[in-house]
Amino acid sequence: MAFLKFNKSELVNLEYSLKREILEANRTGAYCNTSIVTCNTRRYHGLLAVPVDELGGGKYMLLSSLDESLVLNGKQFNLGIHCYGDTYEPRGHKYIVDFDANPVPVVTYKVGGIIFTKTITMAPDNDQVLIKYELLEAPSKLTLMLKPFLAFRSIHSLTMQNSDAYTAYDEVDGGVSFRLYNGFPDLNLQLSGKSSFKSQPYWYTGVTYSDEYRRGFDCREDLFVPGTFSLEMKKGDSVVFSASVNEVNPKGLKRKFTDTVKKLGTIDSYHDLLAHNAELFKVEKDGKERINAGFSWLETGLLRETVASLPGLTLYANGDCDEFEKILDTLIADEQERLFRRTTQCEAPLRLTDTIQQYIRFSGRERQIWKKYGETLKGIIESYAPGRRKEVAMHPNGLLWTQMDGVALSWMNAYVHGRPVTERAGYQVETNAFWYNALCFAIDMENKYGPKNSEFSARWTSVRDLVKENFQPTFWRADWGYLADYVNNGWQDQAVRPNQLFAISLEYVAVDDEVISYVVKTINDELVTKRGLRSLSPRNPAYRGVYEGSQIDRDLAYHQGCAFPDLLAPYIDVCFKMMGETFYGRARYLVEGFFDDISKHGVGAFSELYDGDPPHEPHGAISSAMSTAALLQIEYIMNQYE
Repeated sequence: MAFLKFNKSELVNLEYSLKREILEANRTGAYCNTSIVTCNTRRYHGLLAVPVDELGGGKYMLLSSLDESLVLNGKQFNLGIHCYGDTYEPRGHKYIVDFDANPVPVVTYKVGGIIFTKTITMAPDNDQVLIKYELLEAPSKLTLMLKPFLAFRSIHSLTMQNSDAYTAYDEVDGGVSFRLYNGFPDLNLQLSGKSSFKSQPYWYTGVTYSDEYRRGFDCREDLFVPGTFSLEMKKGDSVVFSASVNEVNPKGLKRKFTDTVKKLGTIDSYHDLLAHNAELFKVEKDGKERINAGFSWLETGLLRETVASLPGLTLYANGDCDEFEKILDTLIADEQERLFRRTTQCEAPLRLTDTIQQYIRFSGRERQIWKKYGETLKGIIESYAPGRRKEVAMHPNGLLWTQMDGVALSWMNAYVHGRPVTERAGYQVETNAFWYNALCFAIDMENKYGPKNSEFSARWTSVRDLVKENFQPTFWRADWGYLADYVNNGWQDQAVRPNQLFAISLEYVAVDDEVISYVVKTINDELVTKRGLRSLSPRNPAYRGVYEGSQIDRDLAYHQGCAFPDLLAPYIDVCFKMMGETFYGRARYLVEGFFDDISKHGVGAFSELYDGDPPHEPHGAISSAMSTAALLQIEYIMNQYE
């Protein structure tokens, strides 16, 4: 696709190209992430990062990079690129003339009369990266040399030259195998063509990651290079390099590469792009499927991120109800503690009701779905009864009070110097909105499909009525024209935040229609941008419109002005409910900017957050499950009105 291409002038400009990243991932949880010129700029960058159960289940970078060199008539051309302090060496990016991704990235090099391509993909069923090299043009036979840079460390840390590393190797069919430290899996480096490996062990010291340096983090590490692979190529030849935790048959590498790329298909529409990204977040292990919150550093199986993104990544991406239930069933089994006993994101368990409601609206199978998940949803409600949770208490007015000194008990959970930036102790508007929605839905379903004279309905109906009676008087301020963000002992927080959106967008709302209109107007006037909803109004003195600088600067901005794409979905949904098809043009305007941005930050991906200030540059995780899911949900909603 044209919008996933870069030309030579863009590629050789490191100020431009190093800020664009490629991402490949598979269902084992492994990933490949680097810049479009394959120069690593983050500690999270590398050609093969894999989950390692023996080391706690986190992800570990095995193969950091692979430098290519072409040798023709005794002259060597180095195609690799690394940063050492302020110096880039070698400067192989100067030979890059083209880059495209549809969906797998293809980098094209031109060296005199040589045209050489590199295509990168991940094996779908193994912790394995596959790189195909093709020699499209050459005046004569040449030698391809490959130099692997090994890391063997957590993706969150850096490694240094040390005497503990076991630098010897074992020979395997078509290559060699390494395991630098105990507890790690073997890293098998193999080639489909006839090659030789020359051992030349050496530590490359001071490899620098510019993005980490810019953020004030440790940014230098030492990488172990064990030697060099060499093989001869002539015009028209191709070879596939494999890095894998399992030894493979090198004779099958070309076929596996071809089949993998063919199965991925091509991207011919924006929906194809969204659906392709949706697949990258799904991780399957031991027959259980989970959602990765985002790349490269976010975790897999998180409660809030999963319940919020699950409908988008399954139902609205490909209509797969079976996959929806498979992931949800795993989440419920994994998250018993947070769902039913304690969590620092007090609204997260209650969001499961909205997830189920979306599933019912999509499938129409209300009775069957309630039969399967009703006890879970009722159990969550029961867990908020007085005395059940330490972090949240149900008050006599039916509302939920959340408080734990020094702890941010909501999704706005950034910390600076160990203290929350937005603690929000008291009655939180979104927590109580989800609470009311959960109560209403469970009681209605129980009355329709539960036993006659249901004890659950009898016990919780009066609480539902109390929440309905007290919600609007507690949060609404007619003189402000919007809902308080939270209320503490009668004091109403005046900050205009998007949390009030959930009080008007869920299936059951506890406010009047007039309040809904005022809240939508306030959100539209102060929070809506072309990249999502701001987390705080620019009119607030605490507002920070740009997410840059040190870790402290960024944490102060995270929920104090950054725009979040995932909040756009409920906003657009409620606007369609109010205005019908007349809102279609506005909705299209609010989402088209995301597709303008797919050639920056994460190429072909959708970022976690954006600056609240124009031009709304992308930041955070380069590929976010919640952002991707929200855009898929918006697309689904818009299709109903098209």
